[in-house]
Amino acid sequence: MRTAEVSRKTAETDLFVKIDLDGSGKSDCRTGVGFFDHMLDQIARHAMVDLEIRATGDLHIDDHHTVEDVGIALGRSIAQALGDKKGIRRYGSCLLAMDEALVRCALDLSGRPFLVWKVEHPTPKIGTFDTELVREFFTAVAMNGGITLNLNRLDGENSHHIAEATFKSFARALRVAVEPDPRATGIPSTKGTLSE
Repeated sequence: MRTAEVSRKTAETDLFVKIDLDGSGKSDCRTGVGFFDHMLDQIARHAMVDLEIRATGDLHIDDHHTVEDVGIALGRSIAQALGDKKGIRRYGSCLLAMDEALVRCALDLSGRPFLVWKVEHPTPKIGTFDTELVREFFTAVAMNGGITLNLNRLDGENSHHIAEATFKSFARALRVAVEPDPRATGIPSTKGTLSE
């Protein structure tokens, strides 16, 4: 079973993440940040992973710590669920259109974290949600999941559409990368490892 559970507790947040990479897209995410929960639901649905998240944080200050710490725990849970990564496709990409927005995601489950971020939002807020937190989330996921992640907005005028297209494109690329490759048996690397 390619599953993992990660708990994280600090003075700022207390959270739990459970993931099943071979799920059916079920989502039960409760962070106290409505727009963020909606985006986490997109990851579960479009990556076809089962995702349960519980988070309480210092939302009386702002959403930053909660969003970032969920990203940390989600990245760690993906890495743990993948184990040694034998037999996976490793690479994934998606060019995703949502209304006027167009976002490209390419990723490598390389074990070497890196983020290339070229996603700008025309407004600082989506409702009460700070758009700069989208980058903070994906930085945390990439750094803690050992993911080389490239996200690029190619078009778009509406911040909601751009953010949602970013989450969906990541999810679709992740779905491809974590899937078993029917032609592969070992670790998909000439080095023989994807953990360093």
